[in-house]
Amino acid sequence: MNKLVRSLVVATAGVALVGLSACGTGGNGNGDTTQAPTTKTGGAALEKFDPCTFFQSADLTSWGLPEQGKDFSPVSFEPGCRWQGEKMSLTFQKNVDETVASYEQSGNWERFDKKTIGGRSAAIATVPGGGSTGGCNVLVDAGGGVVIYGVSGRMADSVNACAEAEKIVDQTASRLPK
Repeated sequence: MNKLVRSLVVATAGVALVGLSACGTGGNGNGDTTQAPTTKTGGAALEKFDPCTFFQSADLTSWGLPEQGKDFSPVSFEPGCRWQGEKMSLTFQKNVDETVASYEQSGNWERFDKKTIGGRSAAIATVPGGGSTGGCNVLVDAGGGVVIYGVSGRMADSVNACAEAEKIVDQTASRLPK
């Protein structure tokens, strides 16, 4: 039971850190807190996209997950859902203001491996401490913003989270908004 609780706590903390990494403190790293001008890229195609209805029932059941997800929005600017199965949980969120590239710059990552998935910029990312419970995120540019797939094991070492996340992304990324 202790491993289950620890796994869920670290997985949830990892996903929350993905969202909070976008907040930053501003400044240029030299003690100057003056904010540089930014332009909001705004994911127009992603605005109306609902992460909770994206996956097909057959997809979810083939991954050992229930068909119905639950709201999972640890931060308001990354709405999404979570599906919890016997071996793993899957979170799926969107952020209309960020991209894979901006997360690379603003995040606190233990691993951030850039790649192309389905012709889109993507990255496989883990947060410090997430490795022991199998927590892994795959960020994919979509609709002018980014979607975040997160997989974590229900128990330590119950799944290879990055392999599972990549499999899920490979099967579904072509359906994401352009």
